[in-house]
Amino acid sequence: MLSPDILNTLKTYTANMKNPVTLVLQTGAHQKRDELHEFLSKLCSISDNLILQQADINLRSPISFALQVDGKPNGIIFSGIPGGHEFNSLILAILQSSGSPIKLDDTLTGLLKNINEPLHFEVFVSLSCHNCPDVVQSLNQFALINDNINSEMIDGGLYEQLIAERNIQGVPSVYLNGELFANGKIDTAQLIDKLLKRYPHIAKTSQTEQLPTQDVTVIGGGPAGVASAIYAARKGLKVTMIADRIGGQVKDTVDIENLISVNKTTGTQLTNNMQQHMSDYDITLKEHVRVDNIDKGGDDKLKTLHLSSGEIITSKTIIVATGAKWRELGVPGEKENVGSGVAYCPHCDGPFFKGKDVAVVGGGNSGIEAALDLAGMVNKVTVFEFMDEFKADQVLLDKARANDKITLINNAETKQIIATDGKVSAIEYTDRSSNQTHQVELAGVFVQIGLLPNSQFLQNVVESTRFGEVIIDEKCHTTEPGIFAAGDVTTVPYKQIVVAMGEGSKAALSAFDYLIKEF
Repeated sequence: MLSPDILNTLKTYTANMKNPVTLVLQTGAHQKRDELHEFLSKLCSISDNLILQQADINLRSPISFALQVDGKPNGIIFSGIPGGHEFNSLILAILQSSGSPIKLDDTLTGLLKNINEPLHFEVFVSLSCHNCPDVVQSLNQFALINDNINSEMIDGGLYEQLIAERNIQGVPSVYLNGELFANGKIDTAQLIDKLLKRYPHIAKTSQTEQLPTQDVTVIGGGPAGVASAIYAARKGLKVTMIADRIGGQVKDTVDIENLISVNKTTGTQLTNNMQQHMSDYDITLKEHVRVDNIDKGGDDKLKTLHLSSGEIITSKTIIVATGAKWRELGVPGEKENVGSGVAYCPHCDGPFFKGKDVAVVGGGNSGIEAALDLAGMVNKVTVFEFMDEFKADQVLLDKARANDKITLINNAETKQIIATDGKVSAIEYTDRSSNQTHQVELAGVFVQIGLLPNSQFLQNVVESTRFGEVIIDEKCHTTEPGIFAAGDVTTVPYKQIVVAMGEGSKAALSAFDYLIKEF
C-alpha cells in the first residue's frame, strides 16, 4: 500500500513536523491487524517524529489506533486501515497534531472552543468515497481545537456487523454520542450549523473584530466565485470571499476533460489550483460559513451581510456565485430513507449495494454515467426517465444499452420510494404512456435529476425565476443595483466550469465599473 515513491513523498511533508506524534495501536487479535501494523510501521519509518506504540487503551478493536502528542491522546482515532481517500485524512491529522496550522476561521474556532461537554463523533466511511474525507478531516480539526471533542473514523468495510446493526446504507454517516447526527454529503459549515442548533450557547462569546467596509464581497467558492475574487483583487479592491467550501460542485467531480487548455484534471486538483491561485492575492477568506440574509442598504448604497457565524460584513458591492446542489425528487420515502437506500452519489454509496438491484432516477448525462458506474458493482441497474426520450449524450446511451446489467425505462414518473424494516425495498412509478402503476423491488435508489440553484437566502433581495435561478443581464447585473451574480446560480445557459469562470470574471469587471460610477 505504501510504495517507496509514496514514502519518499511523505518525507517532504513530515520534514518540518514541530512536535513528535505517537500512533498507539490497540492490542489484540484480528485478521487485518498484521496488515495495519505493517502499514503504520512503514509510515513511522519516514520520520523520527513519528512513533508507533502498541498498548491496551480501550479502543474499538485491535485494528483501531489513536494519535497522541506529549503522551496524551488528542481525540483523533482511526478504526480500520486508512487507505484510499482516507490516507490524506491520516497524513493531515498527523501534520496538524504536530503543529501545522488548522485552516479554520477564528470565529469558528471560537465557537468550537466554547463547547464544554464531551462530544464523541463516529464517522462511518467507505475508502472509495470522495466526500467522506472532508467530514473526517473537519471533525479531526474539531478534536484538535477542543479537548472535549474526539473523532473516530470507522471503515464500514471492516465493521460489517456494526453497519448492519445501525442500518447504515450510505456514507459518510456521522454519529454523535451514539445517536445519528448527520447523513450523506455534508461540509464543515453544515456540521457547525448542526452544533449551533444543538448547543446555541457556544455562539455567545465568539465574536471577532469586524472587517472594514469591503469593496466587493463574493459569496461562493466555486469556479465563478474564485474567478470573481481574483479579477476584483487584481483591480486593487478590498475583497472578501464567503464560502461554505472552496471548489463547490467541482470538488465532487471525478474527471474533468473539457476545461480548455487542460487536457485532463480532477475536481480535487482543480480545486487546489484555484485555491493556490487565489492565495496569490490579498483576499479575505471566510470559509465554512454561509450568508443567512442580506440587507440591501439605504441612501449610502452599502449592503449588509449577516453570516451564520454571527459576523456582519458591510460591502459596497456583492457578487453572488453560490452555484447549485443536487435536486431532490420530492416524493414520499425519499427524505425519510436518505442513508438507508436513497443516495445521490454513486461513487460514494455504490459499494454498499454490491450484488443488489438498484435504480437510477434521471436519464441525463449524470444519470446514465451513474448507471454505468454502478453496473460494475451491483447486480442490476434500472434507469427511470420522466420524459419520452433520454436526454443523455448518444455515446453514453449506446454504452448503457450495450450493458446487460442496465435497463432503461422512459415515460416513468416516480411516485414513491418504499422501505421495509428501515431499508429501501422498492420503487413505485407510473408509466405515463399507459397510466399504469408498477413496483420494482430493489435495495437502493440513486437520484440524478439535475441541480437546484443555491439562491434561497436571496428571497426579497433580487428577482429570480420560478426555478430559483437569479435573473441577470449580459453584464451579470441582477435586479438590485450593486448586486451581481455569476455561474450556475444564475439564468446563464450551459452550466459548465469554463462558462462559470468567464461569468465570474465578467461579474467582477461589472462590479468595478459600478464602483467607479457610484462611489
